[in-house]
Amino acid sequence: MRVAVIGDVHSNAAAFQAVIDDFGTIDEVWCLGDLVGYGPAPNECIDLLRQMRYLCVAGNHDWAAVERISTRDFNPDAATAAQWTATQLTQDNRRFLEGLPLTLISGQFTLAHGSPRDPIWEYVLRGRDAAASFRYFDTSFCFVGHTHVPAVFGEPRAPSPAPPRYGEAFPLGHLRMIINPGSVGQPRDGFPEARYIRLDTDKLTIEYRHVPYDISRTQQEMENAGLPEMLIWRLEYGQ
Repeated sequence: MRVAVIGDVHSNAAAFQAVIDDFGTIDEVWCLGDLVGYGPAPNECIDLLRQMRYLCVAGNHDWAAVERISTRDFNPDAATAAQWTATQLTQDNRRFLEGLPLTLISGQFTLAHGSPRDPIWEYVLRGRDAAASFRYFDTSFCFVGHTHVPAVFGEPRAPSPAPPRYGEAFPLGHLRMIINPGSVGQPRDGFPEARYIRLDTDKLTIEYRHVPYDISRTQQEMENAGLPEMLIWRLEYGQ
């Protein structure tokens, strides 16, 4: 099966459409949560995902938008965007977000937003985070998002994440792994292009992809919506 693994779309429809156009022939999309939040087009992004065959788990911004968690632990700009998102959602899309599960399993793969240990809130940024998380899933591989930074952690060599190799498929190998595809809608690795992974579950290969998109379109839509200025300019810098 050929799968596009995406995460942290964050209501950025221009970025999401760009990666969809880059998918090629796929059988399914796996979304690692935070489909909404920060950006200007929550309903459009939900609708784009629901037009495809997909699996999707809940992220903290998804739950904040439907008031399943408080925004008290969000920074002020993120909280403002979450509260704005809540006012924009259609009833159908609100029900969609409310019904998202915390984790999912498909074959050898576990899907979570933050981590398998704490799917909503935990960031897997360092080796010690990954080492702890390996105890909380039983499959060979786990895809996570939340950090907006592409990374691969292999057990038992979890102490340092491996940097992604773009544009070439490489085998997953025999180690258990925690894999982050990076963010579609708000990258934070210093590069503004949208990120995702192509996965072949039969060959057990992944390919990291980075895709340019019309950042100015998203920024203008955010400005029109009155979203915080910092969220607008950071898109240019991948931060």
